[in-house]
Amino acid sequence: MGLLRVLLIGHGYLGVSLAGELQAMGATVAAVHRGEPREEPYPLLSGDVTLPGSLVAVRDAIPFERPDAIIHCASSSRGGAETYEAVFVEGMRNLRAIFPGVPIVFTSSTSVYGQTDGSVVDESSETTPDRDTGRLLLEAESLARGGGGVALRLAGIYGPGRSVHLKKLLEGSAAIEDVEPSRFLNQIHRDDAVGAIVHLLRTGVSSYSGDLFNVVDDTPLTQRECYEKLAAFFNLPLPPLAPPDPGRKRGWTHKIVSNAALRATGWEPRYPSFLGAVEHDLDIVPSIRAQLAPVS
Repeated sequence: MGLLRVLLIGHGYLGVSLAGELQAMGATVAAVHRGEPREEPYPLLSGDVTLPGSLVAVRDAIPFERPDAIIHCASSSRGGAETYEAVFVEGMRNLRAIFPGVPIVFTSSTSVYGQTDGSVVDESSETTPDRDTGRLLLEAESLARGGGGVALRLAGIYGPGRSVHLKKLLEGSAAIEDVEPSRFLNQIHRDDAVGAIVHLLRTGVSSYSGDLFNVVDDTPLTQRECYEKLAAFFNLPLPPLAPPDPGRKRGWTHKIVSNAALRATGWEPRYPSFLGAVEHDLDIVPSIRAQLAPVS
């Protein structure tokens, strides 16, 4: 592990945690973001995955001759299809051209599964996203896998400072979707997403060349169950019923995403369930409360 050289494209919620974990384990790490370059415990370089010339400058600046692996975990910054195409599809093409032969781990999304029947989906299930963003993620996955890399379909990421459901409940804006059946929520703790990437790197990305894995916890729960159990845990009133939001960014889906393939490689989540993480990760609740507006 100490000889592993990793280039991270993206230094956001996932990338910062991943870089710190790799650094602590003895890997040689360099990360890229769109801000100014600075020294963390590792070099944080300025670069833009959508611009080939920018990546050439990154290649020339990293403190090793050639990465053993690249992690593409850059954010779309909540953009639409045009942003997705630039960051993910064109970004993947640029990385393959400027770092030929280097395996790329691409962090995709379980939103590429469009099932609405509550079925269990795995990596062999049909992918029929109803939005252009999902179709572009599939194209980027194909580019990563076609170059000897791996695509990871991450469920909704939560963790310290980030949980839309917990924040809504604590600030009093949560609503239970007034629809039956209640849709399943598929989530993954940030630390377990990081753990999955580190696990594949430690084993050797080349061992999984061209593979695809879902990264999700062990315990799907419905949107209704989530709010009912959170309300009971915090001794708060049950959120009211409301019509589902037709404009949800990831569309309306209802499925259980299986992590069996990733588990079969030896990976195990530290937080098998969202509700267990809320109870046992002592950073989550205080960090969400700190984001709430003070009560006057």
